[in-house]
Amino acid sequence: MAIDDYSEAFQKEEVHLPEAFLSRMKCMLKEEYPAFLASYSQPRSYGLRLNPLKVTPEEFEEMVPFPVERIPWAQGAYFYHETDRPGRSPLYRAGLYYLQDPGAMLPALLMPLEPEDMVLDLCAAPGGKATAAGARLSGKGFLAANDISPSRAKALLRNIELFGLSNTFVSVQSPEKLASQWHGVFDKIFLDAPCSGEGMFRKEEALAKDWSPQKSLNLSEIQAGLIDNALTMLRPGGLLLYSTCTFAPEENEGVIAKALKKHPETELIPLISEEGEALLPLTKGSPSYGDGNPALYRCLRAYPHRMRAEGQFLACLRKAPEGRAESFCAALPQTSPAVVFSGRKKKRSSLSPEKASHRKTSEGLLFVKAFLDQTGITRIAGAPYESSRVEIRQEKVFYSQEKNKDLPDLTGIPFLRKGLYLGELKKNRFEPSQAFALSFRKTDPARSISLSLTDKRLPAFLAGESLILTEEEQSLPDGWYLICAEGYPLSFAKKTKATLKNKIPESWGLIPQTGRP
Repeated sequence: MAIDDYSEAFQKEEVHLPEAFLSRMKCMLKEEYPAFLASYSQPRSYGLRLNPLKVTPEEFEEMVPFPVERIPWAQGAYFYHETDRPGRSPLYRAGLYYLQDPGAMLPALLMPLEPEDMVLDLCAAPGGKATAAGARLSGKGFLAANDISPSRAKALLRNIELFGLSNTFVSVQSPEKLASQWHGVFDKIFLDAPCSGEGMFRKEEALAKDWSPQKSLNLSEIQAGLIDNALTMLRPGGLLLYSTCTFAPEENEGVIAKALKKHPETELIPLISEEGEALLPLTKGSPSYGDGNPALYRCLRAYPHRMRAEGQFLACLRKAPEGRAESFCAALPQTSPAVVFSGRKKKRSSLSPEKASHRKTSEGLLFVKAFLDQTGITRIAGAPYESSRVEIRQEKVFYSQEKNKDLPDLTGIPFLRKGLYLGELKKNRFEPSQAFALSFRKTDPARSISLSLTDKRLPAFLAGESLILTEEEQSLPDGWYLICAEGYPLSFAKKTKATLKNKIPESWGLIPQTGRP
């Protein structure tokens, strides 16, 4: 069934919209208002965005088990129908795509990124923009993805690991504290600000019930503070992409107008060319929604009656390129001194901290090397393995950022992940992590067993069950294998005779994508 064929069969419940909201939108949209209002009685569109690190559009279209339709203005993105539940597919569990409203794809699509860029996603959860930016960096540069909420940051981390990103620092810190430490560090910053969510009323009716004009005024103060912090962290010549999913002028052009006035070193730049304007049915911003500054025409708005997406607002600020800011970079913190455990008491190693740490790292590297030799792995996250990038912290093994990169000072910032989590050192062995498995590309060499999408054992394996191997598979040597779906890595598993022991952590049984995409 084609995507469009679902529309007639889909019965959409009416969304109850606040009268004050409707009155304001009628004034804003004028002759377009009837079409805007009618959009709330239509089924909303659902989208997914491919992970270019793992799959091409051609490969995806050849194997996808449900109907999709290309989104014409977003390369590698597709419409799908809600009832097909693509989040339950093994292809999703292999990190081949991210589920995201088509409109929410716009900020990462329109931000110009270069491979060596230092990038910050300031309010990053659940990870739509961070995963898109990280994939476009292709393992180069540096991506800091931050969220002030620990629970939302966990969902962010899960999606970053699902995408197989290795050059990331996932932190849980307030923007104010980050700004006090990261002055003029980043080339590009995404600020998807918390907002009243008017553009999501069709998706989440609870937002409509909680809406009030005063809420927009309150949020505009928060948004202005976030822009101040973001501009502090932006280097001269850098770009700040501010976005919301609301239509409220106070939270959009109003906030940008205040930022331009408060920060004369910034300018509002166009996000798309004239050719792009023809392809993307967006509306330009209005100076009358701010302080009359004609530059506000360079803002962009997405409306649900103009494109198959929910509402979005976008504005791109550039800091004056007067030379690069003073470097605020510092070396990564050193591994903490080793502690030897004896029974319930813990005591310091008799070795000096430096020697103990060196011995621990040396032994750990031997266990990691033994695992890599056994599995035939020579590449990590799409690049040749470098033992110098291995860091060991309290038996946890990480693959750090490339050593020749200038990194921002990460000292003292609470974080969930720094680099790629490879696995854990246990008694005389290394045990790989789920994040490690998902960092592999289809073409990376590794000892593997691949299951087809039609293999009846695949759903059971993804649910945590061990696999009973076929006669041909039983003839393979015992040990670790990378388990794949159609050649795309899913997880590591350990073969013992006729059984493949499942190593997918229980917490990965359901992959959360909480919050606004």
